[in-house]
Amino acid sequence: MRLPIALLSCLALAGCAGPLPKPDPDMAWVDLHAQVGDTFMADRLDGKRVSDGRYFQVSPGRHTLEASYEYEVARGGLAFSEPQYIRCRMEVEHEFQAGERYLFEAYSLGFTPVVRLKDSQGQVLARAERSLCL
Repeated sequence: MRLPIALLSCLALAGCAGPLPKPDPDMAWVDLHAQVGDTFMADRLDGKRVSDGRYFQVSPGRHTLEASYEYEVARGGLAFSEPQYIRCRMEVEHEFQAGERYLFEAYSLGFTPVVRLKDSQGQVLARAERSLCL
């Protein structure tokens, strides 16, 4: 079970392996970050699919960002049990400013995903809502 997930992750990342574009100073830039071993990818901006899952670049104003977050949790606390993977769709809405850089970060506390949006000074601006977890 672990091999197919690892293979799919590698294939998904291969399409995103190129350099990031330069941020447009007239737009807001949103980096995505997750714990080592987790996957956190941009999915939709205002309901429309994004072309590169590594970041969001948005015009000034209110926008809804949707990202998928996949993380591993141990089942039953047994050392030799197969890990369980949880995938959640996370959504945050915020008023973005031109030229600003933001961080959309994700981590898990056991079975609970914690996803929040921060400004360039590290202040938490918004907490993401879980729309679906499988």
